[in-house]
This record gives sequence, C-alpha cells and structure tokens, in this order.
Amino acid sequence: MTPEFTAFYSSLFEPDLLHEIENVSHFREVEEGTDLIKVGEFIKFMPLLLSGSIKIMRADAQGDELLLYYLEKGDTCAMTLTCCMGNTKSEIHAVTETPAKLLMIPIGKMEEWSSKYKSWRNFVFNSYHTRMMEMLESIDNIAFNKMDERLENYLNDKIEVLNSKHIYTTHKDIASDLHTSRVVISRLLKRMENDGKIKLHRSFIEVL
Repeated sequence: MTPEFTAFYSSLFEPDLLHEIENVSHFREVEEGTDLIKVGEFIKFMPLLLSGSIKIMRADAQGDELLLYYLEKGDTCAMTLTCCMGNTKSEIHAVTETPAKLLMIPIGKMEEWSSKYKSWRNFVFNSYHTRMMEMLESIDNIAFNKMDERLENYLNDKIEVLNSKHIYTTHKDIASDLHTSRVVISRLLKRMENDGKIKLHRSFIEVL
C-alpha cells in the first residue's frame, strides 16, 4: 500500500476494505499530459487519485473540448463511475494536468463493495454529488458569465489545483479549455495584465 493511500484513505475506509483495495488495485504513476480516458473507450478500471490533478473534458462533434472540472487527491470521476456501472463507452476525455499517482480498481469490485461496505457506498455517493455540483458550476459559468469572468475563474482554479501562482500554459491551451479562440484569450490576458491582475512571461502566467 502506498504512503499516499495510507495517509488519505486510512481514516475514510474500514480496515477490511483497505485490505481489499490493496489486494486488487493496480498502482499507476503517470506524467503530465497523459491520456487516462479517451472518448469512446470502454472503462475497465475506476481510478482513485492519490496525488496530482486530472482535468475532465467534454468534446463536441467537431472534436473541440470544453473543460468540465478538475480531479485532485482523494477524488474519483462521476462520469467514470457511470460508465463503469452501465458498461457504456466513455463520453469524456481525462488527461493529467500534473504528474499523478493513481490506484486503478477493477470495475467488478464497485457493486460488490457498495453492498458490502458503508464507507465505500458513502464515498461513491459523495463523489457523485461533488462532481455534479462542479458540473453545474461549469454550466452556470458558461451560461451567465462573460468570457473575462470565465477566464479569471479558470486562472483561480488553476492556482488552487497547481498550488502555485505561476501557471505554465499557452494561450492556445487556455482557449481550448474555455472553448474560444486564442486571439480572444490573448486580448483578455493583456487586459488583465494592464489592470495589474497578472504578469505575462514568455512561458508562464504569474497571477498577482
């Protein structure tokens, strides 16, 4: 059992469940930018995120993607849970935002543990609720906020996920996440710099 797993989950799950997770799970360590789940794939394992962060995106018919939410330590993905339970193909794209460590749990254990362990059942329900609230927040952000507000929210989310005010990304990547053009993002970032909210560097954005 990894130190990350013991430190986080020992107070969440009962000892018998911890022992089962240790026996059946597969540890995986991946680099930043690794595709974990692609659209159209059947999902065989449910991930438990031990460290790092993952961004979950939804693609349209043209292949453009919109950022839905981030996963951080201790999280799992509600969309993954849904696909696992229904044995359906994935409708989301999951890619690591930072280097990450995960435990991959066979989907056959999900239903078994839900009836066997109250702590697991609560964990799954809480994960559904958390991801649903984050998706509603994303919808509200798109529907009711202007692009400059969405960009500020996006940068604030990045700060929280990365635990740093230095955001290493490109204007093109931000535009892709927010489903807009690079020109619009560059213009808004320059306005934010003029307003003293950020400082633009060659390879990163510094939030002041």
